[in-house]
Amino acid sequence: MTAVARDRVPHLTALLSLVSLALVFGAAGGVIPQTAVPKPPAWLLEAIPTVNVFLSLTAIVTITTGWRAIRRGNVDRHRLLMATSAVLFATFLVLYLYRLVVLGGSQPFPGPDAIRLYVYLPVLAIHILLAIVCIPLLYYVLLLAASHSVPELRRTAHARIGRVAAVLWLVSFSLGVVVYVLLHVIY
Repeated sequence: MTAVARDRVPHLTALLSLVSLALVFGAAGGVIPQTAVPKPPAWLLEAIPTVNVFLSLTAIVTITTGWRAIRRGNVDRHRLLMATSAVLFATFLVLYLYRLVVLGGSQPFPGPDAIRLYVYLPVLAIHILLAIVCIPLLYYVLLLAASHSVPELRRTAHARIGRVAAVLWLVSFSLGVVVYVLLHVIY
């Protein structure tokens, strides 16, 4: 028996995507009240961006290695690495959202206006756009994998959409690291 009913994959993808994006935009926009989460000690709040950049870098490795594994025909290794990537992303997202809620939304760029306008904002915009596009693609391929056996999965759009999702995911994670460097290392 499969973990997800096949006919529900598109509906679950849409529902999970909408809930995820609503949480992200609600946290970034300061709509979710700060009282909705416990207030952390200052050291923990300050550590979250660094923890998240390590999660991102680790996810870049697991996605790349998982992609290589499936190209070599190692389905079990691919499945393990992509599931690990999804857990890393979920952990990243929970920490990111928690920090946004505690801070009351996104914070202003601390560097010079020219860098903000011509470097930070374009990189951030592309990062956010790719993350938004990635979310439904990732849910879709994960739900397909949960609802089909390996032979059946080969007759679905899993591989085709998974390739697109992996590329976008890698670029988004990479740009997230650039955003971290701009916000927490350089400025």
